[in-house]
Amino acid sequence: MSDSTRDDGTGLTHVDAAGNARMVDVGAKPATLRIARAEAAFRLDPDVRELLLTGRLEKGEALAVARVAGIQAAKLTDRLIPLCHGIALSHVRVDFAPLDGDGITVTAEARTVGPTGVELEAMTAAAVAALTLYDMTKARCRSARIERVQLLHKSGGKSGSWDRDVPEAGA
Repeated sequence: MSDSTRDDGTGLTHVDAAGNARMVDVGAKPATLRIARAEAAFRLDPDVRELLLTGRLEKGEALAVARVAGIQAAKLTDRLIPLCHGIALSHVRVDFAPLDGDGITVTAEARTVGPTGVELEAMTAAAVAALTLYDMTKARCRSARIERVQLLHKSGGKSGSWDRDVPEAGA
């Protein structure tokens, strides 16, 4: 069994048989197209949400700033998460959509062709974009909150595709 797939018997590849943390060797894994999508839910007062969505916050174009922050964060994921590999990203996209009456959904997608996935990059992009929205709105809405950051989809690699079962709106 190569070092890239060996684990401690529990299926955990980021620890060795002695329980020590280690970075997985992905050098022998084939390069495939890897795609991941993640989302964060950002909640705030409806009147502040309207200012945010229409670009009328005092701090300026918060959505544009959050989009750039999310893209930059995806590119820096390996510097934030200790055992994460540095990845040459081919694409990162961050989008925003209204959520119910008091929220915004932040969706991030990361892509690469390489030997390891981009789930952490997509989740980091969504999280940092949501944190940036908090920073841009906190003077107007101290009760703003980030409710979740979650992976929605991943594809590529040996384990193939995975999609989160997301309940229908209003269900």
